[in-house]
Amino acid sequence: MPKNPRIVLLFIICLTILAIVVDLPKIKIFGFNLSHPKINTSFFKRDLEPKLGLDLAGGVQLTMSADMSKIEEKDRDNALESAKNIVENRVNSLGVAEAVVQTAKTQSQYRLICELPGVSDVEQAIEACKKTAHLEFRTLKADASQEATISAKPEDFESANLGGKDLKRAQAQPSQDPQTPGYVISLEFNGDGAKRLEEITKNNLDKPMAMYLDDQPISWPPPVIRAVISDGNAQISGNFTAKEAKQLAIQLNAGALPIPLKIESQTRVGPTIGSGSIEKSLFATAVGLTSVVVFMLIYYRFLGLFAVIALAIYSLVVLSLFKLIPVTLTLAGVAGFVLSIGMAVDANILIFERMKEELRWGKPKLEALFAGFERAWSSIRDSNVSSLITTAILFNFGTGAIRGFALTLAIGILVSMFSAIIVSKTLIRIFWVRKIK
Repeated sequence: MPKNPRIVLLFIICLTILAIVVDLPKIKIFGFNLSHPKINTSFFKRDLEPKLGLDLAGGVQLTMSADMSKIEEKDRDNALESAKNIVENRVNSLGVAEAVVQTAKTQSQYRLICELPGVSDVEQAIEACKKTAHLEFRTLKADASQEATISAKPEDFESANLGGKDLKRAQAQPSQDPQTPGYVISLEFNGDGAKRLEEITKNNLDKPMAMYLDDQPISWPPPVIRAVISDGNAQISGNFTAKEAKQLAIQLNAGALPIPLKIESQTRVGPTIGSGSIEKSLFATAVGLTSVVVFMLIYYRFLGLFAVIALAIYSLVVLSLFKLIPVTLTLAGVAGFVLSIGMAVDANILIFERMKEELRWGKPKLEALFAGFERAWSSIRDSNVSSLITTAILFNFGTGAIRGFALTLAIGILVSMFSAIIVSKTLIRIFWVRKIK
């Protein structure tokens, strides 16, 4: 950050104004409707509406068991992951905002837990979730133009009579060919599929062959057939990264390893319960903020005022980040935010106590300010890093509400370090020390 505190103060003011604009709710003042803007660019799109989880927005939670009786044991984990991705795509296509789909596995049971907040047509969502995935390979239509070979469109393709029933498995692996770096996807077809694939590749050499999952094209533009494949072992290359190759393999396996899903339980959360939870959450947040503000003002007085201002800026920035990321807020997530409010002033308390010691030893205000921040920094850093490590563990190994709690707490911790070290220090130096060098 610049050494001139006035430049830093200008940055803080600009950041605060931007946060206020993002956080602005839909309100009507003197006949004018005010609301936050929408971000709609080619690389970043956000409606900036708050995203609420099932327990706040209401909706339905489905627990579905997966029938693995016809799937080999070594393929069951991949099959469950594929089913999870398919269900996610389906509920998103239905317009269900911020749906959460999780896997739950025991020694003999494989389940999917699907949370659909704010869902309007429950029966349609249930039907979409439990339907088996449909994978299909398609080739160019006979009457497709020559231009379609180069720049094919989804409507240029027709069924090749080759689908998920013919594919045994798909697997992502590093490329062994130096001319095609990155990762490739290896496809293994069964006997009938191998015969059909040989016929297709012979008749469509140097033409694209598209892959469709639930009638939606995947891996676009489609791969081009470069050789006649007679042994049933094909390979898709395209300089894929490891993540891209794995994702495509999962999508293909969703059709190759279809598993029936059965609804075990269905829990509905009414909007009345959700609105009640929101009211309680807002009340808890208000109590937490008020308690911290009162304590800081009573105990630290003028210095406490700077901490309160920094805390207000902290709250605005955190809420704007929740909208920009976006973060789906659940009751556990709100609890993480409320907890981070208390943690946000921890750094200020450490700094203020160090400053008071320096002042008691006779140092002038400016020297006490810098000494307080410098000597408290190691404690602030270590405590926050240890908390961030804990949130990382919870986020990686937890599910659902635990991940939401970890994410909101981690964001709060990171922003609290900025508010304590940058915002508080700048305000104190300009308005309390009154001596700028």
